[in-house]
Amino acid sequence: MNSHIPIEDLFEDIIAKSMRGRHISEADLARTTGVAPDVLSRLCRGEFCDEPALLKVARALSLDPEALTMSASCVWRPRPVNIEGLAIFNTPYRDMRVNSFLIWDPVSKEGAAFDTGTDSSPLSDFAKANNVQVNSIFITHTHNDHIADLNRLIDATGASKVYSNVEEPWPGTETFAEGATFNIGSLSVSTYTTSGHSVGGTTYFIEGLEHPIAVVGDAMFAGSMGGGMVSFADAWKNNREKILVLPDDTIICPGHGPMSTIGEEKRNNPFFASEFK
Repeated sequence: MNSHIPIEDLFEDIIAKSMRGRHISEADLARTTGVAPDVLSRLCRGEFCDEPALLKVARALSLDPEALTMSASCVWRPRPVNIEGLAIFNTPYRDMRVNSFLIWDPVSKEGAAFDTGTDSSPLSDFAKANNVQVNSIFITHTHNDHIADLNRLIDATGASKVYSNVEEPWPGTETFAEGATFNIGSLSVSTYTTSGHSVGGTTYFIEGLEHPIAVVGDAMFAGSMGGGMVSFADAWKNNREKILVLPDDTIICPGHGPMSTIGEEKRNNPFFASEFK
C-alpha cells in the first residue's frame, strides 16, 4: 500500500528548508562551516560530493548528521504499512503528488476521509467496493492540493459532515477547536493544532485499529517536515511536542510521500533524530 510512493524530500530539500526556516544564507553557511563555497553549492544542488562537509552543514543547521547522511545516501525509507481500516490514495498535483486517506471501522464499516487529493475518485471507488460508508470528511489544512476535489468527494460519498480547524476554516464546513473529539464507528479521533506550515494545520490522532494513526497533513513527512510557510519555529515545536510524543507504533499519514511511524521518525528524521538520542 505504501511501498510505491517515493520519499517526498531529498537531502537537498531538507537543507533548503532548514536554511529558509533559520534565515541562514548559503554565504552565511559557508562562513560558519568553513566549507568551500563550490562544495557547499554542490551539496545544496543535491550532489552528495563530500561527506565531512555535509556533516558540518548538518551541525550548523541543527540537523542530525547521521540522519542527513542516510538521506543523502538514499539508504532509508520507512517500512511498508498495511493494516485493516486504513487506505492511502496518492494523486498528481503539478510536479508532485499528494495523499488522501480513508480510515474506517472494520466492524461497522463506518468511515471517514482525510483530505481529498486532486482526484477523489480512487477513494470513493474504494469505499464503495469495500462497502465503507463515508459519513465525514476531515481537512488537515486548506492548501489547494489537499481540498481540490472536496465537492466531488461529498457528492460521491454522501458525506454529511465536513470538518476544518477554527484557526483555518473552510466555507461550508463545521469548525472545531483543538482538543475536539470525534468518532468513526468505534474508533476515536482526537485533534491537535500543528500549525506552522499553515495557520490551522491539524493532526488527527485515531485510536481503535491495530495501531494508532496520526494524519498529519503537511506538518511532517517521512524523513522530513513541511516547509514552515507560516512559521518554521512553530512547525518544528508542534512536531516535536504534539506529534513525536505519540506512541512509537503510531502510523504517520503525511500529506506527501509514504507513510511512516513515530518510532522511525525519531530515529531517522534529520530535523528531530538528535532530540531522541
